[in-house]
Amino acid sequence: MTVRAYREIRRRKSRQVRVGSLLVGGDAPITVQTMTNTLTADAAATIEQIRRCEAAGADIVRVSCPDEDSTRALKEIVKASKVPIVADIHFHYRRAIEAAEAGAACLRINPGNIGSAERVREVVKAAKDHGLSMRIGVNAGSLEKHLLEKYGEPCPEAMVESAMEHARILEDNDFREFKISVKASDVFLAVAAYQGLAEACDYPLHVGVTEAGGLRTGTVKSSIGLGMLLWSGIGDTIRVSLSAEPEEEVKVGFEMLKALGLRHRGVNVISCPSCARQQFDVIRTVEALEQRLAHITTPMTLSVIGCVVNGPGEARETDIGFTGGGNNTHQVYVAGVPHHRLKDQSVVDHLVEMVEAKAAEIEAAKAAEARAAAE
Repeated sequence: MTVRAYREIRRRKSRQVRVGSLLVGGDAPITVQTMTNTLTADAAATIEQIRRCEAAGADIVRVSCPDEDSTRALKEIVKASKVPIVADIHFHYRRAIEAAEAGAACLRINPGNIGSAERVREVVKAAKDHGLSMRIGVNAGSLEKHLLEKYGEPCPEAMVESAMEHARILEDNDFREFKISVKASDVFLAVAAYQGLAEACDYPLHVGVTEAGGLRTGTVKSSIGLGMLLWSGIGDTIRVSLSAEPEEEVKVGFEMLKALGLRHRGVNVISCPSCARQQFDVIRTVEALEQRLAHITTPMTLSVIGCVVNGPGEARETDIGFTGGGNNTHQVYVAGVPHHRLKDQSVVDHLVEMVEAKAAEIEAAKAAEARAAAE
């Protein structure tokens, strides 16, 4: 095995669809999305929540459009948003047409749930006319009655069959600009359903464990489920479903992708759990660093290790490293090489200044490279 070959993830080959300015599927980066929980009709509150999600790095934001007041507000929301907006439509085909007219980039809709074939044709026409894609969203908690009667309970086979039935409706209307999800709150069911769907079609997949729980529980369940799928190459866009503020979903999503080397955004802090050998308060230091460095979007690595047992080794692999030493004299590393010692100074302030300076240096180099390429 070649050096670092064990880290290689071979993504499933899928077709590509457009969501506003973004491409999803194929060789496009895996996108991170979330969903607002404000009343969509309250455009100001919804826009404010989208702003927080944008600051956290969200690529796509979904909003629910259950009524006319929501689709009326959608035009203002879309105009104010810096990221593509997905309109979540459940059963009413008119809401889908209104959302398309309001400027949504994508419709989350199950065509088999909106009524007659004529209504489906109207929605497809609106999507084509306005350049929208769609997402077919199958959920274990709302499977069609005939599938529950056939299989007896929600199972991977039923979920995949549901997804493909909805897909055929769109295909029969000469529409293939869609992605698919088959979500469940049970990790095993969700993973098995996505594995089956990945084999059944080449459409891009929106992956997630739905209704995963609160911030801690939901993060664990989502990390297990999404981690298994992403590690095996399945997934083109992700949503971490948490009973928490939407921006927290975005943060967890990016941490998953960073851990798998699939997306790099912000500072990846490598830190020890601390023990009696620690030469400074590792836990409080890392807590403060994560808060103080949340604004950095430039990809880089920072190791913060309490003692010399693993500190030098971890520092060799990071952009900036910090290792605790005796007599309150600590070692700072740059690009894996010992750079200077730190004594009787604020560790947090010092490291924040170093990271900010490094980020500025990297961004300046990128800008210079871009200017050179343009000349």
